[in-house]
Amino acid sequence: MDCYALTRALVDLDSTTGHEKPVVDYLFSHLSGLAAQHNGRLERMSAAPERDNLLLIFGDPVVTLSTHMDTVPPYFSSSDDGAYIRGRGACDAKGIIAAMIASAESLLRTGTRNFGLLFVVGEERDSSGAKAAAVSPRGSRFLINGEPTQNRLALGSKGALRYEIIAKGKLAHSAYPELGHSAIHSLLDALRDIRAIPLPSDAVLGQSTLNVGTIHGGRAPNVVADEARAEIMFRLVGDAAPLRAAVASAAERNNVEAREVLHCSAVHLSAMQGLATTVVAFTTDIPTFNGAWGKPFLLGPGSIHDAHTAEERIDKKELRDAVGIYAQMVRQLLATGVAAS
Repeated sequence: MDCYALTRALVDLDSTTGHEKPVVDYLFSHLSGLAAQHNGRLERMSAAPERDNLLLIFGDPVVTLSTHMDTVPPYFSSSDDGAYIRGRGACDAKGIIAAMIASAESLLRTGTRNFGLLFVVGEERDSSGAKAAAVSPRGSRFLINGEPTQNRLALGSKGALRYEIIAKGKLAHSAYPELGHSAIHSLLDALRDIRAIPLPSDAVLGQSTLNVGTIHGGRAPNVVADEARAEIMFRLVGDAAPLRAAVASAAERNNVEAREVLHCSAVHLSAMQGLATTVVAFTTDIPTFNGAWGKPFLLGPGSIHDAHTAEERIDKKELRDAVGIYAQMVRQLLATGVAAS
């Protein structure tokens, strides 16, 4: 199956986070033939019940190509307009999976071994697959992580700090608000203070940012709300400790709970000779791997601006070019063990 057909086959399988099994089963079957043909070792690595990572190794892996199998909702199937393949996961990251597999096939045809493919679950929510893989490394010295960077090597990516902000109140009739306490008012006051926190910047990664992603609460317009909550996310460019302290202070002042849900560190990455570079604001599995699968690099076809949208797509030329770029990176790292330009 060619790279375009494999991309569409993967996109046509709904694998939103937590429900990756259809694409895991498909890839396990698809990769079994490649493993048998080239004396590879294919295994499922449990990340959670009914949620497996996939690992395919040829020889003793020095370099591992890795990306994630899950997607964000809502699911929609593939189409091809000649220039782009469209559909959920086209660029984030099923096209990348297809490019990595095609790259592995091209490497094997020339007798290249000592590399692996690692496809994980859960990246879009909590990096559960990368967490499981990090405690079961296989000796790899270099990790090429695939995310949409338009085939440019990322010199860094921002981290993430996500909270759930929870406010409790007291029910009352809205005609007599003095008899109750509005959780929504407390939540809004806390969010006001959190939004006023000064955000740091970094010379490479740029400005840290904050997004208030969801707000829920209350029962009816004529009822004083007894519960409200919001989900917020900082995109980190450095140490999370000052932001943690500021959020805790805002929560205490407004009598709400700030429950930390996720933390991924910002990372600075290396260049590689002959590859164009960029800097990205999104978060990846790289901090969660924590070096267990080797020194990380970040590159993939597609634009992050198309990911997570109703128009998700991947440029077919970029997809084709990525096959050669991944093979080039693997050969260089195998031959020299040197990446920096």
